[in-house]
Amino acid sequence: MSWVLNNERLEKMNFNLNNNRIVFLLLFISPLAGCKKIFEVPAEKEYISNKISYSSKLFEPVLGRTALMGTFSADNSTQPLTFSIANARYGDGRPMTDLFKPKEVWVWTGAYDGKEKSLEEINSKRRKEVHPLFEVRSSGQFILWSSATDDLVAARKADSTNLIQDRRFFDVKVSNSGGEVIIKDMELKFWRERPYEPSTDLNPFTGKVAPHPGDPRNPNKRDYIRPSRLSNIIGKNTRKALVTDDNTKDVVVYIRPFSGGNGHSLRFKFLNKDSVAMNPALFNETKWDLLVHGFNRKSTAEYVQYDVAYPIPLINISTPYANSGKANVNFVYSRIGFGGARETGTLGLDFSIYREGDWEIVFHFRNDNPKFEDE
Repeated sequence: MSWVLNNERLEKMNFNLNNNRIVFLLLFISPLAGCKKIFEVPAEKEYISNKISYSSKLFEPVLGRTALMGTFSADNSTQPLTFSIANARYGDGRPMTDLFKPKEVWVWTGAYDGKEKSLEEINSKRRKEVHPLFEVRSSGQFILWSSATDDLVAARKADSTNLIQDRRFFDVKVSNSGGEVIIKDMELKFWRERPYEPSTDLNPFTGKVAPHPGDPRNPNKRDYIRPSRLSNIIGKNTRKALVTDDNTKDVVVYIRPFSGGNGHSLRFKFLNKDSVAMNPALFNETKWDLLVHGFNRKSTAEYVQYDVAYPIPLINISTPYANSGKANVNFVYSRIGFGGARETGTLGLDFSIYREGDWEIVFHFRNDNPKFEDE
């Protein structure tokens, strides 16, 4: 009997003890909850460094070409960061507005790989969008679009002077929720538009004919584009291999617009020493269907022409038609030489064309014609 009573007394003691613990916990928690309401702890702020920077503050792009510029260092700042161009101005304080005109540009929406079978297939992977001529991307890189041309933006002066009123400056505001930093005095110096490369035939300051590098003051001499490859092409009269170097230019190249095209064509021509058109079929080993990424080939006795998409090359990747940011063309022929051996001559050019339109690339044999006939 006493054992039963002791158990009942023990159970009551445990019950009271548990209740006391609950009351104590409630009394302890209630003030904390009240403190949280009174002393609200703010969310942790993002970090932005005062040492964020670009590897260079000076950019010197060529007008008429899409160019990505700027290597940005966030210095461990919390990402993402927001970038904006501020206080665009000339050196004398005048506002600089011409760079922010909106213009249509091609923007890729799909992956170009050089295997496309038509212009329509190429253009299905890109679209026209309206963008300012110059803007900053979410990565901090700056982009100058190909729509920034000579007629819209003034390039550096022909005499290469650097007057303060002609210099272009801007600041960059970089921010996140932790604050903002202003990177001051970024500078742009534009080169005049050169719509193609190689452009050794153009004066980069004036856009006119380039003087001869060995005799720059002689108005009767000029510089030319030279072939990238000239191999084993024998002169018909001299019976010597044709050469092209600083002193002798047996073969030169002209890259120029022509009239009467469809607005997106590329033509190849060859001129003899009398400036008369040669039949491209003389280059009898040329792989015409693999020459460029072009379509609807038209071959005549004076030229070979393709429908193409501009710029050429479209992007900087390696394809059967381009490498290292340049399109690569080779014109090849073979003939029987002395001793009955077959000899192969090659004429080639690595080039780019940045402006959409109708262009022709002309190879001019200035001093002697190639010998195509067998010995």
